[in-house]
Amino acid sequence: MDLAVLKKRISSFRTDGGYVKNVSDEVLGEILCAWESWTGPTSGFSSSIGVSHKGISCLIGKAKKLRREGAFPESEFKEIKIVDNVVGFPSAPCTGIELAWENGKLIRFTEVSQLVDFLKKIA
Repeated sequence: MDLAVLKKRISSFRTDGGYVKNVSDEVLGEILCAWESWTGPTSGFSSSIGVSHKGISCLIGKAKKLRREGAFPESEFKEIKIVDNVVGFPSAPCTGIELAWENGKLIRFTEVSQLVDFLKKIA
């Protein structure tokens, strides 16, 4: 969601004294989504939506609590990306097939079909 739109939605919960109170669960969810996609500093996020630094931390805390309690339904479909040729797990114990490669490299495959596809591609 665009931060300007989110700022306008938050302004509808602003009191005469300038405080943000009684924010709906839907808007809290949108704030949390916007926060999770924010890459800049915290102060930049809070000023872009027109809430104080202390106020935004309170709103994000409430939104996280609601998420833990299941107030925001997760999307039914979550995309999982699989690397085509090599799947490695450097810190986990091997649960599949290990292939010692040149220069001391170790390649781990979780399934036999992945190893077969890898061997076909390098042949």
